[in-house]
Amino acid sequence: MSDQPSRPTLALIASEAGVSPATVSKVLNGRTDVAPATRERVEELLRSHNYAGPGGGRRARRSGLIDLVLAGLDSPWAVEILRGVEAECAERGIGVVVSLVRDDDARPPSWQNLPVLHHSDGVILVTSRMTRQQRRQLERAGVGLVLVDPVNLPDPDIASVGATNWAGGLAATEHLLELGHRRIAMIGGPADMLCTQARVDGYRTALERAGVPVDRELIRYGDFRHRGGFARTRELLALPDRPTAVFAGSDEQAMGAYEAARQAGLRIPEDFSVVGFDDLPTCEWMSPPLTTVRQPLEEMGRTAASTLLQLLDGRPLLSPRVELATELRVRHSTAPPPTA
Repeated sequence: MSDQPSRPTLALIASEAGVSPATVSKVLNGRTDVAPATRERVEELLRSHNYAGPGGGRRARRSGLIDLVLAGLDSPWAVEILRGVEAECAERGIGVVVSLVRDDDARPPSWQNLPVLHHSDGVILVTSRMTRQQRRQLERAGVGLVLVDPVNLPDPDIASVGATNWAGGLAATEHLLELGHRRIAMIGGPADMLCTQARVDGYRTALERAGVPVDRELIRYGDFRHRGGFARTRELLALPDRPTAVFAGSDEQAMGAYEAARQAGLRIPEDFSVVGFDDLPTCEWMSPPLTTVRQPLEEMGRTAASTLLQLLDGRPLLSPRVELATELRVRHSTAPPPTA
């Protein structure tokens, strides 16, 4: 017989905690349907017994997989991020597991359980919220994390990748001001998203620098999708003193603005100028081609992947936050305002 002590079992942990093995399993898998006091008691026993679960030393042996968690693939924006992550990982021999979940989706498994289920080494989380509980859950599982365009402000030591949204909003609005527009509307995405707030702040700053009063009636919030851009533009064009231009906070919203202008009998750019944000591949093929702020989406995906792999290798980051530069791409959807 071996004198080496046997590894503690899940049943032993459950017995000492006074709970069922199923409850211990829920704690190990990060499930949220466990009372806080019970969770704390089980976690303390897991730590004291150095319980590593059935995977044993899995985290010491890299699996060669990472999870990419997206809110959906129905947007070209998400596809460009995916393209960048996949390209970077393919060059390094890393597999990518793509998962589509929504913040309001109550069906299990929630995204923070996915890396455990897939036995992956890390997760890239795109345009989602991050809570302290979710972060602790990943840390307990030994899972690396990088955020792309997080909805809320993450802890300063969490690695994240984004674009210079404020500078992009400033450049878009300054372009319209230089053309002579003064009634410039702004359609942001969801009001609680950091990127929306930064783009709206850039818009406001440009107006203030030009001495143009900020008219709150001209600031609307959409959903970054065609439908939101269409609905908000229709509202703006129905104003008694309607805007002569709109800065849409995404290219998809700009596409919605095109249709709203068409239905109102307005020509772009002769009667109404439109600027987007993203520079999706479709922008050059719109009629007319869309003036927009380019954010390097594929490069953002590549940077997120390389950052995660750097963390998994134990190499320190120069900075936890990386912001890639935006650039105004002037095409044919903007022109001086119509003369009275």
